[in-house]
Amino acid sequence: MQFQLPDKIIQTLQKRLTSPLPGWEAHSLMATEVHKKARSLPLVNARVAGVMILLFPQKDMLYFPLILRPDYQGVHSGQMALPGGKVELQDADIIQTAIRETEEEIGVSIKRSQVLGKLTELYIPPSNIIVTPVVAFMEATPVYKPDPAEVAGIVNVSFEEVFDVQNQMTTRVTIVSGQVLEVPAFQLQQKTVWGATAMMLSELMQLIQH
Repeated sequence: MQFQLPDKIIQTLQKRLTSPLPGWEAHSLMATEVHKKARSLPLVNARVAGVMILLFPQKDMLYFPLILRPDYQGVHSGQMALPGGKVELQDADIIQTAIRETEEEIGVSIKRSQVLGKLTELYIPPSNIIVTPVVAFMEATPVYKPDPAEVAGIVNVSFEEVFDVQNQMTTRVTIVSGQVLEVPAFQLQQKTVWGATAMMLSELMQLIQH
């Protein structure tokens, strides 16, 4: 895919985020069987969370950070993810949740004026959470100060990597229970990105492509 300069992409993306979103049409391309089956199930006491897709320019290309979750006793242990977390009482809305959690996890402060919009909310069955991806743009490369309790590593990923078909594949992953799943995934910065994070990136890709 031939990319425009970052400022042109941001202008286009901001406009597209105010239009009807592709939602499941894009999510389904990277959905696991678990996510597909969950669409027909009623939600029971699902929690709500926000994550951040933080775009920034570097060498005439747009990048965004992904974090590596540390190993812990939980369903997302050791997985690649977007910075974010659950809604707290002091949050005015889901955008504020994503901003607050991003600063807490990777030490980057984002102004509300830098927010471009939101992608389609997505239900994550293993953790029973409804997640809304928030998209923001900052003109400088962020300086990270990760919280070691929440983040084991950070990688900057370019749009060029995400759109490269050679980085899109079906692979096998082992989850916390020990079960091996065959899932669609991205291979980004030598890390396997699958599940909800891959589904969110799929929607972002479709917005830019169209």
